Amino acid sequence: MDERKYWLGFNVIKGIGPVRLQALRQYFGSLETAWSASEAELLAAGLDQRSLASMLHTRQNTNLDKLVEDVHKLGAAALTLDEPDYPALLRELPDAPPVLYVKGTLSDSDQWAVAFVGTRRATVYGKDITFQLVTPLVHAGITIVSGLALGIDAAAHKAALDAGGRTIAVLGCGIDTIYPPDHRKLAEAISDSGALVTEFPPGTPPEGKNFPVRNRIISGLSLGVVIVEAPIESGALLTADVAAEQGRDVFAVPGNITSRTSLGTNRLIQAGAKLVISAEDIMVELNLTRSAVETRTQVR
Repeated sequence: MDERKYWLGFNVIKGIGPVRLQALRQYFGSLETAWSASEAELLAAGLDQRSLASMLHTRQNTNLDKLVEDVHKLGAAALTLDEPDYPALLRELPDAPPVLYVKGTLSDSDQWAVAFVGTRRATVYGKDITFQLVTPLVHAGITIVSGLALGIDAAAHKAALDAGGRTIAVLGCGIDTIYPPDHRKLAEAISDSGALVTEFPPGTPPEGKNFPVRNRIISGLSLGVVIVEAPIESGALLTADVAAEQGRDVFAVPGNITSRTSLGTNRLIQAGAKLVISAEDIMVELNLTRSAVETRTQVR
């Protein structure tokens, strides 16, 4: 617990991200030592003047114990990168979030997870296909990961819940904020049978710049990412790019070549994404036909 509060402290400092935090930890040997280091020591450790000023200001005005208490008051938990319960797949990333705020529960079985993303302006076709793909995956013991957004994200979460499975929603804001607000009931259902997760501290608003950053967590928590519908300018295509960089499998659902909402997915297939027409395509490619079910049984 003592070390955790320093993780939370560093996580609210602007200008110190995952990579820089790991460098500080390595330099000083512990985050507690880094937190109390002098200006000269922090400069020697590689902090620039702007990050140093931000850290000094935060350090002077932050009650670390209160940071821990505030998370607990929200009915949430804070997992740090060095804790055994931190998601194993996410830990693999060089820019893994130092702190993951969680409302609900994460399970060992979540190592068998597939992400679904797509346009917020999903068509009936996109929503129907999402349900058709998600339902068999859930019945096979696979966790569904998405971003709680309108459209395909919401369809994926709802399909997982309707099938009695686990789903994880990755937020682009603090754990105390649900965005969009219309998804409060959906978020509550997700936290009851899965988890809401975010790297952003409580109080962080859902600013546009946060969502591309959180996309790496959606793909990072998953073995593969399925893009169901996406116009060419869709943020879902950014998630596909990040997933490929992380070494995750990228799947895309083909659509009508005259449909704007399928232009991005059709282009992904042209570029080498795996074409998906059934849940079995995903399970076979990821070798999930047996392993997920067996692991889920053992965990329960």
